[in-house]
Amino acid sequence: MWTVVYIAPNQKEAEKLEKTLTTEGFLVKLRTIGLPQANNSCSIEILVPESEVDEALEIINTI
Repeated sequence: MWTVVYIAPNQKEAEKLEKTLTTEGFLVKLRTIGLPQANNSCSIEILVPESEVDEALEIINTI
């Protein structure tokens, strides 16, 4: 089961967090929320496996 650990405000920040988490050894999925706005930005959910949520949140909170 995949669990949302963070909602990034845009694609750039989501990809930055994805890179950080994958470098630390986590499996990561990105999922777009809604439709892109006029400036092509939309929120992105960052998901990790349920068993890795606590560890992923520790990494996110240090950024």
